[in-house]
Amino acid sequence: MTEKANILDEQAIGRAVTRIAHEIIERNKGIDECILVGIKTRGAFLANRLAEKIELIEGKSIKAGELDITLYRDDLMLKHGNNEPLVQQVDIKHDVTNMKVILVDDVLYTGRTVRAAMDAVMDLGRPASIQLAVLVDRGHRELPIRPDFVGKNIPTSSDERVVVSVEEKDGKDSVSIHSK
Repeated sequence: MTEKANILDEQAIGRAVTRIAHEIIERNKGIDECILVGIKTRGAFLANRLAEKIELIEGKSIKAGELDITLYRDDLMLKHGNNEPLVQQVDIKHDVTNMKVILVDDVLYTGRTVRAAMDAVMDLGRPASIQLAVLVDRGHRELPIRPDFVGKNIPTSSDERVVVSVEEKDGKDSVSIHSK
């Protein structure tokens, strides 16, 4: 894989997270009935950043949790018999019933990971709504899933890969497009 273009740097990611935090607060008229749920790995780090921004803006903390879902990759055999991603760990310490659950992920592509995350949330209770916040929407949906909050739309070809790096995991913040 060769890096084709660097799309977002540390400052641009910071601005996107700040904008998404404001949009979440505005759309939900505050945060009292909201829970941020990060889809591991990078979605969980982004959810933590959103939680910090929201706390700075609102002056109070937002409920948060994490889902660990095996990604839809051909080289991973950890799938259910129906070939859907396997939910490995749910770390949500709050009741989701009648809450506004905001799933957070780094890249939205086919929509299959988000669908699996929605199923996992529904197994915990019946939320009032499920919203989706993503840093990057790259298109190529296979399911009728649309994000509510988007850091950046990056049209890509199916031969390209969007690589998100976060300081907490990768030592730097960046979003780049790589070609095969």
